Amino acid sequence: MEHPIMPDFPEGSSEPFRLPDGDLDDLASTLARTVAEVRQHGALLDRLSSEPGEQPDASTDNSGGRGEPTSVFIMALGGDAYTAELRALTDWVDYLLLPVYGREISSARPWCFQWQEHPEAVARLHGLWLAWQQLTDVEAGLAGPATWHRDHLDHTMAQLRAPDGPFAACTTSPTRAAHRLLPMPVSAPGAAA
Repeated sequence: MEHPIMPDFPEGSSEPFRLPDGDLDDLASTLARTVAEVRQHGALLDRLSSEPGEQPDASTDNSGGRGEPTSVFIMALGGDAYTAELRALTDWVDYLLLPVYGREISSARPWCFQWQEHPEAVARLHGLWLAWQQLTDVEAGLAGPATWHRDHLDHTMAQLRAPDGPFAACTTSPTRAAHRLLPMPVSAPGAAA
């Protein structure tokens, strides 16, 4: 049996490796998940590393004056806190949610590439992300991810991508991107507020 001749590599360098194309998809998916997780950890470290004596400015304080947040829900945040949370949410949506669960865009399943401008989409996706963080944690147990799929993912995606959902006036064909915010309901004239 003849052994292939291995090229000489300079000492200290490693041999390049090759992966089959199918493995590249798995690697890309794993890398995307890792990047999203690292960014989440970075945001969490930034939050935790702030000095205890630091006072948040009024535009980001949602503590109700008690020194601790009244809610982690993005719709309760303001200013820089909202912007930072939306940035982290966008990373999760772009690098994990859409690549894994995006499915094809159609009139029965519209999507909006500018979803951050739809308050309902931001609220629903943030709730989905919070549930994902909790239910994919080791403490959630082995059934945590299945619970997340059943109780959170399926319902949220069905609501967001319904033909009459928040993206109804947006992209219904992958070849024709569109974006339009639907008008918000208003109170009838003379109705008590």
